[in-house]
Amino acid sequence: MEMPQPDTRILARKDRITERLRQVCEVISDPTETRAYECDALTAYRCPPLAVVLPRSTAEVSALLGICHEEGVPVVPRGAGTSLAGGSLPTADSVILGVARMTAVLETDYDNRFVRVQTGRTNLAVTGAVEADGFFYAPDPSSQLACAIAGNIAMNSGGAHCLKYGVTTNNLLGATVVLMDGTVVELGGPYMDAPGLDLLGVICGSEGQLGIVTEAVLRILPKPEGARPVLIAFGANEVAGECVGDIIRAGILPVAIEFMDRPCIRACEDFARAGYPDCEALLIVEVEGSPAEIDDQLARVTEIAQRHDPIEIRQSRSADESARIWLGRKSAFGAMGQMGDYMCLDGTIPVSSLPHVLRRIGELSREYGLGVANVFHAGDGNMHPLILFDANKPGDLERCEAFGAAILRLCVEVGGCLTGEHGVGVEKRDLMTVQFGPEDLEAQLRVKDVFDPRWLLNPAKVFPLAVTEGRRAA
Repeated sequence: MEMPQPDTRILARKDRITERLRQVCEVISDPTETRAYECDALTAYRCPPLAVVLPRSTAEVSALLGICHEEGVPVVPRGAGTSLAGGSLPTADSVILGVARMTAVLETDYDNRFVRVQTGRTNLAVTGAVEADGFFYAPDPSSQLACAIAGNIAMNSGGAHCLKYGVTTNNLLGATVVLMDGTVVELGGPYMDAPGLDLLGVICGSEGQLGIVTEAVLRILPKPEGARPVLIAFGANEVAGECVGDIIRAGILPVAIEFMDRPCIRACEDFARAGYPDCEALLIVEVEGSPAEIDDQLARVTEIAQRHDPIEIRQSRSADESARIWLGRKSAFGAMGQMGDYMCLDGTIPVSSLPHVLRRIGELSREYGLGVANVFHAGDGNMHPLILFDANKPGDLERCEAFGAAILRLCVEVGGCLTGEHGVGVEKRDLMTVQFGPEDLEAQLRVKDVFDPRWLLNPAKVFPLAVTEGRRAA
């Protein structure tokens, strides 16, 4: 993965730059310590930054960005570093601005159903702040124990329950945003819709290209009366995909429909001992509501599943059984890590295309000679193929990248898009022309020009590198 050459003028001024930053907050500049920030969860690519700053408030973020703007230093925003697309990969002449120490709950309002938090707070800790009072925060990425709200907003993250409750943009009411020159702006607020242009919608999913979100107003919801999953096992991936389409077409709105194929099922069984059946594919379908509503919805889901000749249907009857059904799925990415190196992709497709896409991914796996495991949010067509490769084997990484690009092109071909919740980062930037024409890309570039005219925020991400470098030079 090509990255821009560092600006030697910035490297030569490192001591002066770090000394100025140190007047605001703690700075990490020792090369042995900055190595901890040389990559995010896309570990195939690494580059130690010039320095790392760890502010504790919006005021400190504003001061730090003002200094970097004056010095012409690129800034890479970083939440918890869980990005799977290289969203917080630094360049050698950049300063990483991490929000990990900004974790406070600033305001809670149950009457109006919102909570205001600093964006270094983890996803799960948002629910942790309100669950004792019967509320929860709906978006639930698999990394929710670790991932920060800042990163969720940057990538518009979703999770297993996004089928019913939507992704981050559907649950973000307001944001405090610091622009590259240090200007602080307030977007939206604790209400449904803000007047004027939807700048909050522009910021959410912008991957740190436009500003750094330091505080967020998030929608919280009352906990449902109850929830229960059913596990359905099938003899083929395509059949499981057909079942998903039939459930959606029937007008049923489960809170989640999750898919796992044989390689992932077996890895999860070895790792978590969840008691999954021996099958080619399984679905976990969870519904919620009153006991009567749950029974009715599960009966309808079961009736649809039985039309597809399932190997097994296992409906949960207790909290313990529900936990066992979800155990393997929640452990999937860690379990796959025990099998070796893998690259986790993220693309979306129409639900009706699931059978075709799953079949084609299997064909591509044989063409490229690399294994693939599928685990994803099937209800909204958000796919996460895991391509297995050996990082120590020459040529394997490149073959993995080519295989991944072929899958993402397939997603676009069937009417989907390059990303559902992981973002573009560095992983998919050179595929942006597959989905967007020149006019579409120019419109996006002009938005970047308005928010960050010098192109200092999160360099070498989202757009093809030649475009990015050309814009910076201009």
